[in-house]
Amino acid sequence: MGCFASTPKETGGNRRKPTSIGEVSVYVPGLRIPRAVDFLQSLGDQLPKALVERLTALRTRIVVMANQEGPTITRTRRKTQHGSTLSDLHQALVDYLPVLLGLSKDGSHLQFKVPFNWVNQEDEEEETEMSNVWYEVLSVLHLMAMLQMSQANLLLLPRGSSDGHNHPKVSEENRRASIDIFLKAAGYLDCAVKHVLPQFSAEQRRILPVDLGEGVLRALCLQALGQGVDIQLGMAIDSSKATLAVKRRLSCEMVKYWQQAQDNLMNLPLANGWGEKHGLFVKWKYVEAKAAAYYYHGLILDEGNTEKSHGMAVAALQAADECFKESKKASEAFNISSPTSRTPPLIGTMKYLTEKIPKDTSSKVRINRDLYSYEKIMETAPTLPDFALALKPDEYQLPLVEAS
Repeated sequence: MGCFASTPKETGGNRRKPTSIGEVSVYVPGLRIPRAVDFLQSLGDQLPKALVERLTALRTRIVVMANQEGPTITRTRRKTQHGSTLSDLHQALVDYLPVLLGLSKDGSHLQFKVPFNWVNQEDEEEETEMSNVWYEVLSVLHLMAMLQMSQANLLLLPRGSSDGHNHPKVSEENRRASIDIFLKAAGYLDCAVKHVLPQFSAEQRRILPVDLGEGVLRALCLQALGQGVDIQLGMAIDSSKATLAVKRRLSCEMVKYWQQAQDNLMNLPLANGWGEKHGLFVKWKYVEAKAAAYYYHGLILDEGNTEKSHGMAVAALQAADECFKESKKASEAFNISSPTSRTPPLIGTMKYLTEKIPKDTSSKVRINRDLYSYEKIMETAPTLPDFALALKPDEYQLPLVEAS
């Protein structure tokens, strides 16, 4: 049950896309924007007036804030007020959910009474309207996750020192906070996939916008986890206590997260700039993660005492260097795609590896080629170790229905 309608992109200009989104550490593929809903018309003779007014007030607050901030919220703004706007909109969604879920309680017929309309960002259709409360819940969880990712992006943009002499950096406090935020965002998306999507029939799931399809939701969840591991790896690089084995494990885990994210986006009809840019971001981060993984794998192989291990080390480092070069091209392709963006000053993992990969690869190749004939150096990169993924989404559960 539940009616469905879409608005083709040619019919209006409601979907506003900035020409540039500034510096991007964490890519957010736009924010889906809710349209106004007339709860009184749909529910006026079904629920007490006070409850209808409460639903209206809660959702109107979200509509106003999202329409004011949504089109610009993904642009880089370093002001504190931007962080509070994200926080305020997130809190408005949190307040709304327990009341909204009352419409779905015990299979209530009310869940199909209200037509909910949202502006898409990655789908070809400009807007999607469904008379199904689970569509609204899914949209709310998606928006909550994207607000968290936007918050993480703000935290991870490097800032210079007040005297302007030191290289821009991100504080350890911000890096630790961003990991918590990534896990929270992943928790919302994981809940959407496991507990909300199953509320739709197979036919209803087919007509959901691509923004809310299982592939995109899973890819965003994996992106959040992959970026969390990236921060962990950067902190391990800065720590004198972290071993090469720890750094290799983290970088190999990062490869798996990004590879799975890419697999989930494969063959999806991502559109409207935001979607196309989303695919390019995941491709860039996947190749970047492989550069890190091959680099640390190569360093560990080079600790071996055999001719074979040295040859495999050189092959791994050469693969790291090739992936590093490819990642720079992928970064450029991402940044020039619309809406255009910029890569902030390098920090953490890539700041370190940008200096180390070309230098160490050149050195190891030269040394080992002096020792062994070219034929003995493996031409193909050795297989990366397969580690179990350690970082998991927060266990988010839908809130209990408000007593009213």
